[in-house]
Amino acid sequence: MKKYNIKVNGVSYEVEVEEVGSAAASAPIQPVPASPAAAAKEPAPVPPAPAAAPSAPSAGANTVTAPMPGTIVKINVKAGDAVKKGDVFLVLEAMKMENDITSPADCTIASVNVSQGASVSTGDILITYN
Repeated sequence: MKKYNIKVNGVSYEVEVEEVGSAAASAPIQPVPASPAAAAKEPAPVPPAPAAAPSAPSAGANTVTAPMPGTIVKINVKAGDAVKKGDVFLVLEAMKMENDITSPADCTIASVNVSQGASVSTGDILITYN
């Protein structure tokens, strides 16, 4: 038998696991909360993953990032364009649905960092604006 501490939905359990084919009699294993000291231990902080660097975007005070992975099917703006709040910057297709990526404020486009047909991942910088 081997003992392990397992965390499920934020609750720690101490479990014993028996090897398959061992000579010991098998008995059902019931989850048992770990000792209070083990449950009180906080996990070590995980450093954030480095963000993917876009290919040389122009300087813009603000960015619009991809909310989900998908493919750029239409781009409605170019660098230097003035747009109003709610105007559609571009259309992102994800899971066979077209999603409008809109302007969060009145602004001027500093750069468009994607091209039509490009695949993007969640968090990729699509547009920078001032």
